Amino acid sequence: MKLFKKIPFELLFWIIALVLLANINPKDAHFSLCPLLNLGIDWCPGCGLGRSINHLFHANIYLSWQQHWFGIPALLIIFHRIFNLIKRINPINLNFKPNIS
Repeated sequence: MKLFKKIPFELLFWIIALVLLANINPKDAHFSLCPLLNLGIDWCPGCGLGRSINHLFHANIYLSWQQHWFGIPALLIIFHRIFNLIKRINPINLNFKPNIS
């Protein structure tokens, strides 16, 4: 229970977001959280980013690039952020020197 309290909300958010993105069906019309689309504006600079990440999870790099060119860097950035958040919970001491007396 103590470890659960140490887990940052941001870490849970990113992990849940990636699980959901991995499981969406990009061919289905779905509700969008995009504020521009909800305001009736058809063009958005981030449109296709979620579908792009979904295609990456299914190893479709070509389709991912077609959906949005920033999908690959975005996924790498999110993985890097998750790694740093996990490292912050359980820091690894790389300068460990055994005490030999």
